[in-house]
Amino acid sequence: MTVTLDTVDLPNGETIGYRERDGGSVPVVLLHGNMTSSKHWDVILEAMDDRYKLYAMDMRGFGESSYEEPIDSLADFAEDLALFVDELGLERFHLWGWSTGGGVAMEYAATHPDRVRKLVLLAPSSTRGYPIYRKDEDGNPTDEVLTTREEIARDPVQVAPVLEAHEREDAATMKAIWNQLIYVNDEPDPERYDEYVADMFTQRNLVDVDYALTRFNISDEHNGVTEGTGRASDIEADTLVLRGENDLVITEAMIEETLADLGETATFVELEGCGHSPPIDDRQQLLGEVESFLAS
Repeated sequence: MTVTLDTVDLPNGETIGYRERDGGSVPVVLLHGNMTSSKHWDVILEAMDDRYKLYAMDMRGFGESSYEEPIDSLADFAEDLALFVDELGLERFHLWGWSTGGGVAMEYAATHPDRVRKLVLLAPSSTRGYPIYRKDEDGNPTDEVLTTREEIARDPVQVAPVLEAHEREDAATMKAIWNQLIYVNDEPDPERYDEYVADMFTQRNLVDVDYALTRFNISDEHNGVTEGTGRASDIEADTLVLRGENDLVITEAMIEETLADLGETATFVELEGCGHSPPIDDRQQLLGEVESFLAS
């Protein structure tokens, strides 16, 4: 099946890049995570059952998309998604978000419950956000959450090394970071991996996204930065939450928060032998769970 890379202009002045797979009659919109783009969905675009019509969107500031107006929240990405699906004429569709894209998917599903048929959250950021903690002199996290863009940009463990690698377009350092945190069980073949890293350097909003993640909170709880909006209860779609058992990015506690806040609409599946990138670690296991859920 052919996958094409195209763009669409949104009414808010942003241009959104997206990959569209031909064929299929059941629409599924795919949302990537931080430090990636629609490029990182390629193995899913290649292998998912051909009954599905797939659209993988580059969020604002990633890949082929513009970054005319900086984002302050994941809700800004969700508003772009709302305009994007309207431009493509998608009335009701399945929505699949990965990591940061999971948070965006939840924000959209809460705001537009009538548009989402089923919701898939792969290693999603928690309904209570993703905190970045101040580090002590030894580089260990304290219990104090960083709250400003300036503090986040200076974080010596999670953020500053990535920013420095971006500025230098240092592929070796970026691969070292990903091999430590993401590709803990397996990694892409060399050619694909090189393409992924080159794509990572297209991102223009790393600190803005990290800032938005710390402030994301659709629970009924205060997350240490912001009061929760309670919007998780507005999500009506049946939801599949997936996490690799060896995920070093999204913790078990974060998944527990998400499941508690989503309530009875959510079902959880742990993916054996997977880290934060199940499409690379075990694509067959991942697609087996997702396709079974969407078809049920």
